[in-house]
Amino acid sequence: MAALSPNITIMLRAAEKAAKSLIRDFGEVENLQVSRKGPANFVSAADLRSEEIIFEDLKKSRPAFGFLMEERGEVKSETAGQEEFRFIVDPLDGTTNFLHGIPHFNISIGLERITDSGREIIAGLIMDPIKNEVFHAEKGTGAFMQNRRLRISARKELAHSIVAGGDAASKGKPEQSRFIKGITALTGYTSGFRRMGAAALDLCYVAAGRFDGFWEHGLKPWDVAAGTLIVKEAGGTVISLYGDSNPVYADSILASNVGIHAELKKILQQTME
Repeated sequence: MAALSPNITIMLRAAEKAAKSLIRDFGEVENLQVSRKGPANFVSAADLRSEEIIFEDLKKSRPAFGFLMEERGEVKSETAGQEEFRFIVDPLDGTTNFLHGIPHFNISIGLERITDSGREIIAGLIMDPIKNEVFHAEKGTGAFMQNRRLRISARKELAHSIVAGGDAASKGKPEQSRFIKGITALTGYTSGFRRMGAAALDLCYVAAGRFDGFWEHGLKPWDVAAGTLIVKEAGGTVISLYGDSNPVYADSILASNVGIHAELKKILQQTME
């Protein structure tokens, strides 16, 4: 991997340490599939271990930064009055895949800058430990997978596009209803629909041109913080389907290439009326 900035370097180091732990635990989960009790409790412990590794490593490198994490929640900076930056961490995105021994999950770390004018993600890193793919971006410098520059796809017609969506099974009835309406509305318009079960990787796949679009309802900031920046730096568009100014904190997110964005947005917003 080419020379990385200091912030991306420390994020990568923390993710690599957590990835080793997750890979070991993933091997155990596959063995636990045959047990009557199942691996659910073990996966929760794996999630917590991963988060602890990332938290301790990043805190050591950036003691003045705060944190927003899936398990711990918000952790203030140890330096009083220094809340300009915070890491937004998902230590195991794709938990259900992990739980069932499906090798498609990731670690996601975003770095947010908090100013008087609002919040913005300035760096992001997403690691797929199984496929050994590392996606990363910094504001204004482009998006990359390892050393390869990422570009969104150039497709301009939905009929030639693959669109991905989330897994609403774990969410509430309103999200499930909206999601089903969205799938129904898109049926017949695209060349394929995918539900992979790891939102951060779905966003990376949009950035890499593997998917042409992705949308989901009911996500949390740690699901999308790093991925939204990676899509934008690859030339893509990320919005809230409800019009929120900051899609990282929105209830419904749409990421896509520029060619199909308007049509995809129109179809999905009509299902939410």
